[in-house]
Amino acid sequence: MPDSDLVNRFPRVRLMNGPTPIQQLSHLEKVLGEKRKGVSIWVKRDDLMELGGGGNKLRKLEFLLGEAMAEGCDTVVVTGGIQSNFARLAAAACARTGLACEVVLAQMVPRETEIYQANGNVVLDRLFGAHVHILELGDDAGGFALRRAAEIAASGGKAFVGTLGGSTPVGALGYVGCAFEIESQSTEIGTPFDQVVIPNGSGGMHAGLVAGAAISGRDPFQIRAHTVLSPADACVAATAGKVNAVFELLGSKARIQAEDLNINGTQLGGGYGIPTSEMVGAVKLVGRSEGLLLDPVYGGKAFAGLLSDIETEVIAPGSNVLFIMTGGSPGLFAYADALNSN
Repeated sequence: MPDSDLVNRFPRVRLMNGPTPIQQLSHLEKVLGEKRKGVSIWVKRDDLMELGGGGNKLRKLEFLLGEAMAEGCDTVVVTGGIQSNFARLAAAACARTGLACEVVLAQMVPRETEIYQANGNVVLDRLFGAHVHILELGDDAGGFALRRAAEIAASGGKAFVGTLGGSTPVGALGYVGCAFEIESQSTEIGTPFDQVVIPNGSGGMHAGLVAGAAISGRDPFQIRAHTVLSPADACVAATAGKVNAVFELLGSKARIQAEDLNINGTQLGGGYGIPTSEMVGAVKLVGRSEGLLLDPVYGGKAFAGLLSDIETEVIAPGSNVLFIMTGGSPGLFAYADALNSN
């Protein structure tokens, strides 16, 4: 069975208009000069998608909404933090497909400023027509979402509940397909990528990429993740479980162990969504050298990790590295206080 057929046999709602481009960051390479140690830095522009401001969650939502519609659901209920990119893109995707959307936003980040609580993604959630529930500190978002689903059912509807980040085995199928996409594009441009660098939040993107890489015969350890949500040990264990669940969903007998995963925890800082000086520096460097927007929660920390990996030669001198730009630029406006210093 061709690789693409492995994922195309699942219910899917098309939310993207083809593969996202891969581009070399030539000007950034010039700015870094000798500091880049001959490493060629490329980005896969998963921020460049037409729907909802773009971002990696659309790959997951293609399959999650496919699952919801196959089950006859008329409403999608999703959970996330206040500045959830998944919630924003779920709202946009539901607007496109005619489904009702409710987003349940939990206080996952200790930032109580008005700019954080009401700006950025929250503005877009409402603009796309979602019913927004902002919970108090300590409230259980998952439990709230399930109660809302029960209330919707009681009133004659049927709700699909999307878990944090959409990181179910079905959601991860979007990044199994992305792994095949990268393999094809790498061949087309004649550039083999020695490492693929990503952020790891809820783990679905990493799980899908690892499963897709393994099916394609590549070493999963070549996918280098910087955790932005949980400490490295917890992230490794959770991600390994997700990878194996994806294999099972695909009907593959392949399995991985925790030691097969390449996950680093040095960029987490004080925790999920808490700014670090390294993140701010990476966001500004890429913005000022390439005019591109890294988000402050995921991409900024992961790109700071990439720069550190070049410096410490975790990324081998002279190699080709591909960074996946996962989108999330609306979140920059919620972090203006952290980014506005020169």
